[in-house]
Amino acid sequence: MNKERLTTFIDAVLAIIMTILVLELEKPNPVTIEGFFALKENFFAYALSFFWLGAMWVNLHNEWYHVEKISKKTVWATLLFLFFSSLFPYATNIVSTNFNNEIAQSFYGLIVIAITLSNVLLYTTLIVPNQGIPQFEDHMKKRYNWLRIDILIKIIGLLITVIIFPQAMIISVLITLVFLVIPQQFKTINSY
Repeated sequence: MNKERLTTFIDAVLAIIMTILVLELEKPNPVTIEGFFALKENFFAYALSFFWLGAMWVNLHNEWYHVEKISKKTVWATLLFLFFSSLFPYATNIVSTNFNNEIAQSFYGLIVIAITLSNVLLYTTLIVPNQGIPQFEDHMKKRYNWLRIDILIKIIGLLITVIIFPQAMIISVLITLVFLVIPQQFKTINSY
C-alpha cells in the first residue's frame, strides 16, 4: 500500500467522524435563546472536539509531508488510531450531556488519551521505514518533545477529574489545543 492510499483513508474516516459530531448535538427545547443557552455545555464540547480533531487532521497532513514509505505496522496502527477516533463522537455526546459528571469526563479523557497514544504509535511505525530522511527525522524529534508535554497535561487533567474537579479533563484538552497543538502547527507550517 502506498502512503497516498492510507492518508486518503484517514482523511475520509476523520471527515465522517467530524460530521457525526454535529449530528450528536442536542436540539433546544424550546427553540428559544434560553433553550440554546441551556445547551452551552453541548456546544462547548462539540466545538472543542471538532477543533481538536481538526487540529489532529492538520498535524497528520504536516507529519506525513516527509513520509516516503509505510509498513504493515503503519496500516494496523492507523486502524487502531481510527478505532479510538471513531469513539470520539460517542464520548463527546456523553460528556456534553453530563458535563459535571466525573465518570463522563473520565471516559472522554480516556478516549482522548487513547487517540493521542495510538497517534504516537502510528508515528513510531513510520520511523524505521523512513530512516535516513533528514527532514522526517528532525520533524519527529520536535514533535516528540512537545507531545510529551501534551500527554502529561491530559493525564494530569484526568487525575484531577477523578479526584476533585470533574471538568478538569475537558479543560486540559482545551489547554493542550490552544497552547500546544495549534501553536506547534504554525511553527511547522512556517518551516515548510
